[in-house]
Amino acid sequence: MRTCALPHLDAADYRGHELHGEQQAWVEKNCYVDVWIELVHALGLNPYAMLPFTLGVDFEGDQWTFFKPPLRDMHTLYGIDVQELTVWRPLLEHAQEHLAAGKLISTEADAWWLPDTAGTDYRQQHTKTTIILNDVDLQAEHLGYFHNAAYHALAGDDFRRLFRAGEPHDPAFLPLFAELIRCDRLRRRPDGDLRDTSATLLREHFERRPAANPMPRFAERFARELPQLQARGLAYYHAWAFATIRQCGAAFDLAAAHLRWQRSFEGTSLTEAAEEFARIAQGCKALILKVARAVNSGRPLDAAPAFGEMASAWDAGMARLGRALGT
Repeated sequence: MRTCALPHLDAADYRGHELHGEQQAWVEKNCYVDVWIELVHALGLNPYAMLPFTLGVDFEGDQWTFFKPPLRDMHTLYGIDVQELTVWRPLLEHAQEHLAAGKLISTEADAWWLPDTAGTDYRQQHTKTTIILNDVDLQAEHLGYFHNAAYHALAGDDFRRLFRAGEPHDPAFLPLFAELIRCDRLRRRPDGDLRDTSATLLREHFERRPAANPMPRFAERFARELPQLQARGLAYYHAWAFATIRQCGAAFDLAAAHLRWQRSFEGTSLTEAAEEFARIAQGCKALILKVARAVNSGRPLDAAPAFGEMASAWDAGMARLGRALGT
């Protein structure tokens, strides 16, 4: 039996949004924001409008903020309603009911069983990630799902193992965290109205920015941790880099993209602020490779100039944006 919320989607010819195009400094951001970009795109809506929240990212100590679009913003902009799904029975049973009603399900998943991660996680390591279920066929053992930068399909053993289908109930197995996504009251705003609504969110999220430039704290922590990164090797470094450099760079890549789309605020250009945030995105992209080489070789690395440039870009970008917003 097949149940599908958005039957027009086909993984074979799906074209992702330009925010996941090769022109982006960071093609993939993080698993949660990536699936939301693609779902909003697949619904025929504009993902650029939801990005002001990226201004609030901060260095949290052992990681940068794992940034997610606030669900309140999704409802305000697009009319998308998201609520936690109580997983009190097998997830496939929930999927059959809710997908048939036109609702999608966002859920945690093990990337080991996701063939779109071939070359990284697929059949190599167990990694928690987020996918959005759209199309489930129990008889064909087929799943159509959003993950990372596109819409994909899987089948067969991957389907059975992903959902633990056919296995006896294990009371010790904790239920997955999942969310129910209702799209029955979508708001398709005219472009001008969408920009105005997003501009209001831009001001709100600018007020949530870190109280002080987070780059110097990040630089100081990196200088202390580099010997440990080198001692533990590349596998440990890749996990560290995902939580730190990648989240920082990808967030400011999206912040720059949003400001370029928004273009101006009450007549004041946002281009200069966008360019400063793009400097951070590019700086992180260069840094992640430099540190990988230093970890692999064990050689010293003076990253202070790179961090200094990104700190200057953060100050300049926030100052220019603040002037544009009149704060």
